[in-house]
Amino acid sequence: MAKKEAKTNAVRILERNKVNYELINYECDEFIDGIHTAEASGASIEQSYKTLVMKGKSNNYYVFVIPIAEEVDLKAAARSVNEKSVEMIHVKDLTAITGYVRGGCSPLGMKKQFQTIIDSTAEKYDEIYISGGRIGTSIKLNPHDLAKVVRASFGDIIR
Repeated sequence: MAKKEAKTNAVRILERNKVNYELINYECDEFIDGIHTAEASGASIEQSYKTLVMKGKSNNYYVFVIPIAEEVDLKAAARSVNEKSVEMIHVKDLTAITGYVRGGCSPLGMKKQFQTIIDSTAEKYDEIYISGGRIGTSIKLNPHDLAKVVRASFGDIIR
């Protein structure tokens, strides 16, 4: 009998909200960057997005979803959440803040729902790829469905 695949929080949330998605599993035991993840999973690099968690001057946390091959514009990201500045959290703090590990951080299903901004480039696509909530898993879904579920807005947040 085939081993049943354990569902991630991200998948449970999509199912609870009746969102259409495709789960993509690929071979990987440790962190690899987004470009290698896209190559391993067969996803389009242009449509693949990474999840960044940042802390603002106010000590609030924010989630930014940007194309894997791009860099976040810190000033634009700060403006998008009405902060004076934002900075990346330390990798060692990622699991405590989000419940996820580096390379498996999804904008869906974090310990708390943080204000989320998805880069506006995602609106060009019918589907984007995001982390499925663990290393070796990606989710393909409509960016507007993602925004609705995590109550995100779209903004110009890359360089």
